[in-house]
Amino acid sequence: MASHRKPRQRPLSGGTVRTAATLALAGAATATAFEGTSHAEPRPTPAQVKAEVDRLYGDAEAATERYNGAKVKADEAERALTGLRDEAARKEDRLNTARRSLGALAATQYRSGGLGPALQLAMATDPQDYLERASLLTRAGDRTAADVASVRRGLDEVGQLRARAAGQLADLRARQDELAGQKALVEDRLATARRLLARLTAEERAAYEAQSGTGPAGGPAPAGAPGGASPAPPAPSDGSRAARAVAFAYAAIGKPYVWGATGPGSYDCSGLTQAAWRSAGVSLPRTTYTQINAGQRVTRDRLAPGDLVFFYAGVTHVGMYVGNGQMIHAPRPGSTVRLAPVDSMPWAGASRPA
Repeated sequence: MASHRKPRQRPLSGGTVRTAATLALAGAATATAFEGTSHAEPRPTPAQVKAEVDRLYGDAEAATERYNGAKVKADEAERALTGLRDEAARKEDRLNTARRSLGALAATQYRSGGLGPALQLAMATDPQDYLERASLLTRAGDRTAADVASVRRGLDEVGQLRARAAGQLADLRARQDELAGQKALVEDRLATARRLLARLTAEERAAYEAQSGTGPAGGPAPAGAPGGASPAPPAPSDGSRAARAVAFAYAAIGKPYVWGATGPGSYDCSGLTQAAWRSAGVSLPRTTYTQINAGQRVTRDRLAPGDLVFFYAGVTHVGMYVGNGQMIHAPRPGSTVRLAPVDSMPWAGASRPA
């Protein structure tokens, strides 16, 4: 009977209990530490946020200018396609009219063509009248041959126009695909920047906006402005085209930056400079990297009000110089058109449209 009894377990000694408890606590602490390591996301410092947001905004602005360039080309392709289709439709209308005329003539000849010319002459009551009519028919036949040749040329021309339109349609679709890709890139960068900025406290966000110049916009800085900022000069009043462009830029101060916008309620950087010079009667291309080549290049020490000033290695940002080391520009999403020092961004060059 004793062999079937359950073995009696020995009680744990005090040392054993303490060792087990220590191991359990250590295991729990280790698990907590690993859990925290795998799930807790370290909070970036304000400096790290600023650096990353600045990079994202730079990418977004570069993509915006590529979007602007692709849109110009897409618009050109669409206009060319519309022109080709309109021209083909006009030629087809003329071609159909000519074909109907030939068809009617062919039907008439078929109905009256039962007798040969010799027999018609023999049976004619007035041979002289027949010969005159035959001469007219010969000339009509020559004209008919010319009409047939014209119809054939028209068919060839319409076929060529249709082929060109098909090629233009393929180009338009490629441009539209490029537009969609650049738009998606801009929106992705801006959304990521917004998420990063949302992780800052109100004080950190205010400090970031003060450092980057994206806080509430003010008017021209007065003389003796704090912080060493140079006062903005008044807009030139000599009636020149440059003066009119500068006056337009001053009037746009406070309007929001919207990527891809050309006014009148909002602008991106190259949209603002294009609109300002358009108000002065000067046509500028749409993008920063084409605007820099649209006028006479000028050195930094020879800047004059109205000159376009460009920044960053990829020439992805532009402003309008207004004098005294200041420019008016549309900085970035979340900001407004404002005054800023020319030396606030990496210099790339300058040009004078007029």
